[in-house]
Amino acid sequence: MSLRCDVWPLWLLGAMLVWFAPVLALAVEPPPNLIVVLADDLGRGEVGCYGQTKIRTPSMDRMAVEGMRFTRAYAGNAVCAPSRCVLLTGKHAGRAAIRANWEVQPEGQHPLPAAEVTLAELLKTRGYATGFVGKWGLGPVGSQGDPLAQGFDFFYGYNCQRHAHNHYVDFLYRNTQREPIPANRDGAEKVHSHDLMTKEALEWVRAHREGPFFLELAYAIPHLPLQVPEDSLAEYQGAFAELPYDGSKGYRAHPTPRAAYAAMVSRLDRDLGRLLDLIQELGIEHRTIVLFTSDNGPTFDLGGADTAFFEGARGLRGHKGLLYEGGIATPLIAWAPGRIKPGTTSDLLCAFDDLLPTLCDFAGVPAAVWPADLTGVSIRPTLEGRCDAQTRRSECYWELAQGVRQQAIQTSDRLKLVVTHGGLNQPFNPPHVELFDLATDPAETRNLAAERPDDVARLQRRIEAIRVPPEVVPMP
Repeated sequence: MSLRCDVWPLWLLGAMLVWFAPVLALAVEPPPNLIVVLADDLGRGEVGCYGQTKIRTPSMDRMAVEGMRFTRAYAGNAVCAPSRCVLLTGKHAGRAAIRANWEVQPEGQHPLPAAEVTLAELLKTRGYATGFVGKWGLGPVGSQGDPLAQGFDFFYGYNCQRHAHNHYVDFLYRNTQREPIPANRDGAEKVHSHDLMTKEALEWVRAHREGPFFLELAYAIPHLPLQVPEDSLAEYQGAFAELPYDGSKGYRAHPTPRAAYAAMVSRLDRDLGRLLDLIQELGIEHRTIVLFTSDNGPTFDLGGADTAFFEGARGLRGHKGLLYEGGIATPLIAWAPGRIKPGTTSDLLCAFDDLLPTLCDFAGVPAAVWPADLTGVSIRPTLEGRCDAQTRRSECYWELAQGVRQQAIQTSDRLKLVVTHGGLNQPFNPPHVELFDLATDPAETRNLAAERPDDVARLQRRIEAIRVPPEVVPMP
């Protein structure tokens, strides 16, 4: 009997360990490190794995080979600040606090309100260190929109978007203090801001390798002006037929504008590769998720940029500043060795407001504490190959309260309505209404509004149902 009494507890203990091992593993598995790398004005068509042939992007292509590439991903808006607002708050442009590049004096953009709950703030509830390196544009230093007031422990880079219109500035911000760059005084172009921001990002990741950490690395290139160090420019010298840019369409003149633009994209790509290499060097690749994307579509033809030559919109209509496909379709590549099946592609409809719930899902932030007015959904099931478990959104919505002021809604079955109101001083009366079937007309060349008035009316009603009026610049 004593033998039986000794064996029974051992058998029971063994069975319990087998039964509960998966639960125990989940309980002790640390949340993953999370990195979002955001390019500035990079068109989807300017990336090799999306069809680019003139510009070399081996690191972006590597991410796609080793991870997942999305073919139906969209930015939060068609210009910088409102798109970044959507990313950090998880709310589409019809509910976002920032809906245009509203500037404030003497420096910066309209601040993100203190009441907004950001991705960084939610991740801090799970013990994440949070860092932001790059271009901010969501509130001046010391304001309620300061990155340090919006959940980030550390900030380095450009606070003001207009300041970022020079890549050889004589200061960048470290947290709330201006840090001089003596080599660039008096207009000298010695130290490129991109290189400084890359250095800070790599050092920050190394310092926080024990995790968990969240880093948003919001690069300021390939946004104009055409400024790039000589070692990158040399890679493309003589590669293209060139017409020197004289500066007549804004920004700075450049003798070889095509080479300069390609070099900016490739330098960004090079340093994305350095980040991936560092993650592997530190041995944290199996507990790190990296997302690469861009804040909007490619720039239009100013400042020497030649988007037609590089096919930045890849045949889509429009560009940065417009809510046609060329202005909001964006690259989205996810890299997480051991978590995401290599070489996969997804045509899931998704947008920037999906990133907050997705990363919170991975981090274990309970859905009960997410803001109630989120519009995005977690795309974690798709990233993990569980497509049957994916909640699919019925629509994406955008509105831009500057320029020609547009609203756009796209449904899951690829029907898209675009309403253009005209400028504040020259409004269209009535607004210009366009309906497209993207399934058969991805370039938005045929307006079906007159042929399908019922669909127009239905989508207009849906717009009114899902948006709230902005508080700063009005939309009709």
